[in-house]
Amino acid sequence: MNLKLEDFLYDLPDDRIAKHPPKERSGSKLLFYQQGEISHHEFKDIDGLIPENSLLVFNDTKVIPARIILHKESGARIEIFLLEPLKPSNVHEEVMNSRQECTWKCMIGNAKKWKNETALHLASLSLQAIRRGDDEVTFKWNSDLTFSDLLTEIGKIPLPPYINREVEADDQDRYQTVYSKMKGAVAAPTAGLHFTNEIIDGIQAKGIKTDYLTLHVSAGTFQPIKSEKIADHPMHSEQIWISRQNIENLMAASKIIAVGTTSMRTMESLYWFGVKLLQGKKEFFIHKQDPYSFIPIERNQALEAVLSHLDELELERIGGQTEIFIYPGYSFQICDGLVTNYHLPGSTLILLVASFIGDNWKKVYKSALENNYRFLSYGDSSFLLR
Repeated sequence: MNLKLEDFLYDLPDDRIAKHPPKERSGSKLLFYQQGEISHHEFKDIDGLIPENSLLVFNDTKVIPARIILHKESGARIEIFLLEPLKPSNVHEEVMNSRQECTWKCMIGNAKKWKNETALHLASLSLQAIRRGDDEVTFKWNSDLTFSDLLTEIGKIPLPPYINREVEADDQDRYQTVYSKMKGAVAAPTAGLHFTNEIIDGIQAKGIKTDYLTLHVSAGTFQPIKSEKIADHPMHSEQIWISRQNIENLMAASKIIAVGTTSMRTMESLYWFGVKLLQGKKEFFIHKQDPYSFIPIERNQALEAVLSHLDELELERIGGQTEIFIYPGYSFQICDGLVTNYHLPGSTLILLVASFIGDNWKKVYKSALENNYRFLSYGDSSFLLR
C-alpha cells in the first residue's frame, strides 16, 4: 500500500490545543463513533455507550518526573531527560528501586556545555550525574534513597512539548491517571486521564469488566513522521508487561475495548508474540514490521501459545519490548473498540486511528473541530467502535 504522509495531515490551530486540563477529570467532551455515525456526549456518560459483555483494558503505567535540571559550577544549565533504563537492568521497577547507582539512556539539553566523563553535582542530595557518551548518564548518590525517591526530589513531570509552558502544581496529579501504578512512563497514557474512580465503579456496576496491563510510554510517541515512505519511519521501542490473568481475561472476552493507543499496541503486540512463539521465535520483541510478515491465526490460538510459554517458564507475568507500527493495511486481531484523545497531524497515532476506522478518521476529526473539542494530551476524548 502506497501511503502518503500528506493524506494524514489536518489543520490544527494552536488555540485548539489544550494547554491545561479541564477543571474536572470527567468534564471533557466525548465523541462516539460507530458504523460511520457520530454523536456527541459528556465523558461521564461513557458507561452507557460501552457494549454489553465488554472488557475495558487500561494501561496502569505511572509517569515519572523524568526532566532533571542541573547546573555546572559556571552556572550553565543542563537538562537531562530520562528515556529508558540501562543499568542495573532495563526493567523500570528494578531501576526505580535501585540505590546508590543507575544508568539511563537520556536526551541531554545544552550538551555542548557538558563534557563526556565529567560529573554534575547536587550537594544537597550527595548526587552526581556523570555523562557517558552522547546519550547515557550514570547517577550516583550516597544515601539510602531509592532512585524513585531522588526523582521525586529533583525531577519534573515531562509535559509534552506542544503544551509549551512550565509545569504547575496541578500537573503533578492531572498528568497522571487515577489508576497509575507502575512507574516508568515519560508521557501519560492520555486516554485514561478522563476516568475517575467513580466512572470506573459505574462501568463495573453495569457488568462491564476491567483489566490493567502495562506499557511504559516513551518520548518517541511525540516523534513526527519525516520519512517519505511512511513504513520507513523509525519506530520507538517501549517496554510492556502482561500477566497470565490479562491473557485469560482477553480469551474470555466477547468485545475488547482499549483505553488508549498504548493499551491497543500492548494487546496487539501480545497477539503477535503468540504468533511468533508458534514459529519457534521466543524473544518477546515485536519489530515494527512483524505484523506484516506473519500470517494471522485465530486470536485465542495465539494467546494460548503465550500461556503455554508462561507455563514453560513458570511465570505469572512476562515483560517484552514492542515497536509495533500500526498503519492502514494492519489487520486488528484483539481490539474491537478504542477510547482515545485527538492526535497530532501526521503522527503515528493518526495512522493508528486511520487503520482502525479507515478514512472516516477525517470525518471524526472534522466533527471534533467543528464542535469545539480540545485537542491532544489534555484535550477531549473519542470512543471509536469498529
